[in-house]
Amino acid sequence: MSDLHIQRDHQLGLPQAREVARTWARKAEEKFDMECTYEEGDTQDTLTFTRAGVSGTLVVDAQQFEMTAKLGFLFTAFKDRIEAEIGGQLDALLGTPSPTSLA
Repeated sequence: MSDLHIQRDHQLGLPQAREVARTWARKAEEKFDMECTYEEGDTQDTLTFTRAGVSGTLVVDAQQFEMTAKLGFLFTAFKDRIEAEIGGQLDALLGTPSPTSLA
């Protein structure tokens, strides 16, 4: 299995960050057939997502999104592409430029 790690800082505060995370979850369910579970906490929320070959979490707080995922063997070859796609989705939802587009 291969690990995926994506981190994005933001200045939305927790209520708006929750909405961004829920929007990402809806899109992941529709586009990638993910099963998503969202748990709210006092200072951070955890979105758990899974499908065949992929499982992970998105931890959301008032300043940051942090995603970690495990990719199964078949997805390992596409790790860079998957990471870029998910990072781009988060950047679009956050309204921030992608770190790779700054080069």
